[in-house]
Parts: sequence; C-alpha cells; structure tokens
Amino acid sequence: METTTKPDVTQEDHHDAHDDHDIKHFLTKYVFSSDHKVIGIQYGITGLLFLLFGFTLIMAMRWQIAKPGEPIPIMGAVLEHVYAHNNAGEPVFKDGIMSSDAYNQFGAMHGTIMVFMGIVPLAFAAFGNYVVPLQIGAPDMAFPRVNMASYWALFSGCVVMTVSFFIPGGAAQAGWTSYSPLASVIPTDGQTYWLIGMVLLITSSLLGAVNFIVTIIQLRAPGMTWFRMPFFVWAQFVTAFLLLLAFPPLEAAGIMQLMDRVCDTSFFLPTGVFDSGATSMAVSGGGSPLLWQHLFWFLGHPEVYVLILPAIGIVTEVVANNTRRPVWGYKFMVGSLLVLGFLSFIVWAHHMYLTGMSAKVATFFQTTTMIISIPSVILLTCLFMTLWKGSIRFNTPSMFALAFLPMFGIGGLTGLPLGFNFTDLHLHDSYYVIAHFHYVVAPGTIFGLFAGVYYWFPKMTGRRMNEYWGKVHFWGSLIFMNIIFMPMFLQGFAGLGRRMSDGGATYSLLQNPDLTSGGLSDFIIGLNGYISLGAFGMFLIQLVFVINFFYSIRNGEKVNSDNPWQSTTVEWQTPTPPPHGNFPKQPVVYGDPYEYSVPGAAKDFIPQTQKKRPQGV
Repeated sequence: METTTKPDVTQEDHHDAHDDHDIKHFLTKYVFSSDHKVIGIQYGITGLLFLLFGFTLIMAMRWQIAKPGEPIPIMGAVLEHVYAHNNAGEPVFKDGIMSSDAYNQFGAMHGTIMVFMGIVPLAFAAFGNYVVPLQIGAPDMAFPRVNMASYWALFSGCVVMTVSFFIPGGAAQAGWTSYSPLASVIPTDGQTYWLIGMVLLITSSLLGAVNFIVTIIQLRAPGMTWFRMPFFVWAQFVTAFLLLLAFPPLEAAGIMQLMDRVCDTSFFLPTGVFDSGATSMAVSGGGSPLLWQHLFWFLGHPEVYVLILPAIGIVTEVVANNTRRPVWGYKFMVGSLLVLGFLSFIVWAHHMYLTGMSAKVATFFQTTTMIISIPSVILLTCLFMTLWKGSIRFNTPSMFALAFLPMFGIGGLTGLPLGFNFTDLHLHDSYYVIAHFHYVVAPGTIFGLFAGVYYWFPKMTGRRMNEYWGKVHFWGSLIFMNIIFMPMFLQGFAGLGRRMSDGGATYSLLQNPDLTSGGLSDFIIGLNGYISLGAFGMFLIQLVFVINFFYSIRNGEKVNSDNPWQSTTVEWQTPTPPPHGNFPKQPVVYGDPYEYSVPGAAKDFIPQTQKKRPQGV
C-alpha cells in the first residue's frame, strides 16, 4: 500500500520483508498471510470456535450429570451414529445415552480445548497479534513468517485433537492433565493423538512467545519508553516470558510420554504396574509417575497467569478509557506483573499436596502460594482505585470489564484454602476446585476477553457491535455464570467429588438409604439439575454474541472516527481498519498511555502522539 509520506529506513526495510503482502491472491492475503492483523483475526476466530466447541462438550456432560442414564435430546441420537466406537466396536453413545467412556473423553477434551485451543489462542495470540504492534507503533511483528508458522502449528494441533474424536476408541480419556501411568497404558489411540496435538500446540506458543518478546523490545516507536507502554503490552510481555520458560518442560514431558506409549520406554512407568485384572504389565519399569506431575504443573500454574494476565491487561485499557481517569498506581501494577511472573514458577506443587510430600516441602509451597496472592490483590486494588470518582461510561465493554473485577476476586479468594495443605486435603478433587478454577477463567478471564472484543471491534472493522444485544449478552452471561459455579462451592464443601459421570448419585442418601457415612444429601445432588439448566442458558446466551459478532462485521453501525472511544493509546491513531504497515508515517510518542482529564487540556484526553501538550504534562 502506498504511504502518504516516506517512511524511515527501518520501516521501509521491514516492509520489504513482507513481499507476500503485495500478492493479491486470496490464499496469500487472507489464509497464508504474514500480516499480524490477519493472523490475529485467524487466532481469534479459531479460539472463539473452539471455545464454543468445548462448551458444547460440557453441555452433554452436564446432561449426563443431571440425568444419568437418560438419552441426550437430539445430540445423543446424532452422536450415536457419527461418534467413534470403543475398542470393542461398541458405540459409546448407545441409544443416545452417554457411556462412562464418552464422559471421560468429553471431560479430558473439554479442559484441553478450553485452555489450550480456546483461551490461550484468543487471549495471548489473537489480541496480542492484533493490538500489540499497533499500541507500540510498530509496522508488524518482528518475525512475520514465524508468526504465520505459529498459527499453522496451532491449527495443526487443533486438527489432530479434533480427529481423535472419530478414531476407534475415541479421544483421550486420562483427563486434561494426562497423568501417568494411566495415560501411558490406556488402550485408546486418542491418548497418542492428544500428545501429538499437545506438542504442536506448545510449539505454536513457543514461536509466538519469542516473536512477542523481540517485537516489544526492538520495534517500539520513538518515544515509546518502557513506562510509556500501555499496560496491555506489559501484560503480553510478561505472558510471553511465562510461555517461553514454562512450556519447554511440558513439551519434553509430552515427547517422553509419547515414547512410553509407542516405543516401550518407561520414563513415567514404575516397576510393578498392574492392569484391572491384577495382572502385571510388561513394562521395563523404573520410571516415575510423580515426575510427570511435576513437569505438568510446572507449566500448569504459570498457565493460569498466561490466561489471566492478558485479560487483566484488556480490563485495564477498558477501565481507564471508560472512567476517563489515568490508571491509579500504573508502576505498582507493572511491578506486580513482574513479581507475579517470577512467583508463578515456585508455587506449582500446591497442586500435589496429596502425593505424599514432606511437611517441609509443603510448607514452602504454602508460603509462596500466600505470597503470590499479594501482587494479585495490588492489581485489583489499583483497578478499583481507578474507578474511584471516575466518570464511568456503562457501555458493553465497560460492563464486562467491571464484572471481571469481583468475579476474578471471588476466584482468587476461594483459591486460598486450596493453598494450605490441611484444608486442601478435604477440598482436593471436589467440586470446590472446579468452582474456584472456573471463577478465575470463566467469569474472570473470559469476561475480560469479551470486553476486548467489544472494545477493539470498531478498530478492526470500522463498525460497532450492537449495544443492546451486547448488554443482553452481558447480563445473561453474568447471571448464568454464577448459577453454574456458585452452587459448586456448596457441593465441594459437602464432599462431592468431581469426574463422576453420575454426578455423585452413587453416594446419594435417597438412592442408598443404608449408607451410614460418605452419603450426600438430596439437596447437594439436586443442585446438579440447577447447574445444568444454567449451563444450557449460558450456551443460548452465547449464540446472541455469535450472531451479533458476525452480523455487525457487515451491518453494524459505522464509526464516525478513527478513535470512537476517545482513547489515548497509539492504536487509535491509525486509519480504521489499519492498513498494511499500520501507520501512514512512523508515529512518535510524547506522553504517557493514560492521560485522561488532564488539567488545562482542551479535551478530556491527550493522545500519546500529540506533540503540543498542556504546560506541566
């Protein structure tokens, strides 16, 4: 694309590396593109589709939990004919009823899809790819073709994971954590597909992480100093380091477990493994199942922050813009990000209190777990203080961002009892854990991502999403999210264990009146029905978002400005939608990222690229 003014040498040279952009072939421009904006959209659409897919799986599981042994309406009859049979050639959906094998498969794939194929591509890759170069004034990512390779590695991993549903035996059944020795010896090939897919997904994340780090360090516009970067860029920067340092151990572990399955090694298989028939299995032995757990959770806990930090970054942008106030304690928030990133690597074993670790080791991880809550509280406190005396605009992105704050707060506070080994002994593997985790990643992280979609949609398309239906989507999501997850705390306190295909009915006092201990009240079991209704309602309300999203791309209200939110950050100083190269000329940054309501200013915001500034700014 021709520019109105000649770019500087660096930008021109960078453009020369994008020779494929000048080819107008559809596949080159929109499919195999190296433009960061197109790749961001590819990641976004892929992530949203897999979030919907993963939610569909949990809907089928919620029916089984609420009504065990009853055929699933419509879906059950379809799955009976299209879904994979087990290794014996029998349908796993017989007469439309979900078998325990299918329940295990859906449970394992639900977690995998939502985390690795849904939220990570959307939170880190989609928003990061589209927004970060624009916010730092860069023409593109540092390595455009590596960026393209990263997306197609993710896409390949997603294809492998999806195909596993239709092979004999079905998909993986060992849970999203894939614990050995079960995962190493389980007879379904779906577990092998899971490992191959996971290696591809991790490779994608590593390529993206390196690209983001180099881009943020090397391609910032003149004047874009470290503490002039928007908070969202800082969040992506720290997230990239988390991926770069935490994912390689799991990739190595995934390859080793794959070798255990296909090459008869014993990295994670101990001596004396027995099958269900109490027959000793022919394995060389000498491996450690606990080693897999350590390697998995060394990634697993930083992964929580991989999910949440981009969402916090988005919420910060939206809150600052819609309160018309500078971010309170910006440098404290940046410092908290860095501390969170460091501490996230030394808390992983609080997931493993029941593995028999010593009291001294448990004490160390209890201490670090309590300490890591401090920077999280600082982040929330700064955001709440930003709201104080602000002129809050209650539009759709603002409402999702505001709801994020208490929902993430509930998720964080309910995690503290799980950080102590003496309380975790009772709550571990119960529905309490599900409730805690999902408050962090569902009404927490996903609300932040919805805020970002509504906020940057006008920049991406030149149109707004419908505000009325956006608020319908918000209120429906807020209500149904809490209907789903709040009762799970009660179920967890009562001792209802997770991963039971009948929802704990086996332990119901109603069905087993002779139980003298370990029984669950009819009230606790009955909550499953209300939770499932909430899940079905949640699914329907997301269809409102899907329709609004795709309809608004072509038919939404046109924005009358390149900066419809009257924001200060650099991405709003580009044409809408941004052209190739992003900026007609190299932007120069003169101010801080959140200069709202500055005394003496002509407007209630001062763009970062504005050269003439009020005295004292």
